[in-house]
Amino acid sequence: MARVQLDDVVKRYDDVTAVDNMNLEIRDGEFVVLVGPSGCGKSTTMETVAGLTHPTSGTVNIGDREVTRLPPKDRGISMVFQNIALFPHMDVYDNISFGLRLREYEKAEIDERVERAASVVQMEGMLDRMPDAMSGGQRQRVAIARAIVREPEVFLMDEPLANLDAKLRVTMRTELQRLHKELDTTIIYVTHNQAEAMTMADRIAVLNAGHLQQIDPPLVCYNEPSNLFVAGFIGSPSMNFARGEVTNDGYRSVNGHLGIEFDPMDAGVQPDQSVTLGVRPEDVYPVADAESADEPSDPVAVTSDVLEPMGDEIFVYLLTNPDADVDLEDQNADNQLLMSVSPDSDIEADEEMDVVFDRSKIHLFDGDSGDAIVHGITNLSTGAGSGTAEAEGDD
Repeated sequence: MARVQLDDVVKRYDDVTAVDNMNLEIRDGEFVVLVGPSGCGKSTTMETVAGLTHPTSGTVNIGDREVTRLPPKDRGISMVFQNIALFPHMDVYDNISFGLRLREYEKAEIDERVERAASVVQMEGMLDRMPDAMSGGQRQRVAIARAIVREPEVFLMDEPLANLDAKLRVTMRTELQRLHKELDTTIIYVTHNQAEAMTMADRIAVLNAGHLQQIDPPLVCYNEPSNLFVAGFIGSPSMNFARGEVTNDGYRSVNGHLGIEFDPMDAGVQPDQSVTLGVRPEDVYPVADAESADEPSDPVAVTSDVLEPMGDEIFVYLLTNPDADVDLEDQNADNQLLMSVSPDSDIEADEEMDVVFDRSKIHLFDGDSGDAIVHGITNLSTGAGSGTAEAEGDD
């Protein structure tokens, strides 16, 4: 095992900054997932750790050594790539042992390491099989075993499950978690898949435009996102956002159709401050199910628009102003909300209804910086009031 630390790492390609002032510490034996959209710098960060690219500035440490300028072979790392890249003319044994034979290990030690690695990935009895006679999952296990035999200090995995079908990805996620427990080693894993990040990681490092946005355990990133980007990126479907401002009594959206009452002073905001309210679809409830919310808000009048049955739940798109134009892909569409309900719900399209929010799950973000201000307004109420601006006496 080894600790990995990046200090003030910057990587530029001409006029493009792929990684900007990255400070990241990964502890001994930790499983950290780098996640973010395409082009956010996650693969460049991993390549910098691996030595496949050198930073423009900053330092990289693995264990007690600075390795910033060392070649990959001297860093004590092994990589598993998206493209499995087995040698098609070699059987499983030769593919797994290739690196050891290249380094001229003794035959007895090679045999011992290959057998141990094959056992870890459950490939015993298949060492004489050729790659074209194996499934995608089996070939991926061989690639992982090839990394294991080197007994590295750090495993680096760059989207290793991306080319597998959906069912096999779920199986391999479980296998990788089991592998991490068995080997008790440090793993850095790159993916854009939120399910992989949420289910496997000890901590998630969320990147955007080369900047580290947040590094925390998965549920902390989900329940206490550090800013609007993390709140919108982590979670599928995404969090609902509604732009607005702070009033003397709490919050009101820009379109005037959504209001939540609380004491601004207790929330750390000031009247007339620009803010964005965030609430996840599973924290929006039909008023008939208000008791399911820990701290239900006052009712908000909406009209159901589009229903998407998903099997175990139904996604209901709601309009707070049915006469306004909406864009279903716009996370900041202030006129719409997304609600998740049980599959036996009798909600229909174009139905006028009231919904409530779970106040304990409402988030407020600064309207300028996007930084989180408060998570949950359970104890910030000023008293009874309406959830709609019209009920407050506004037109």
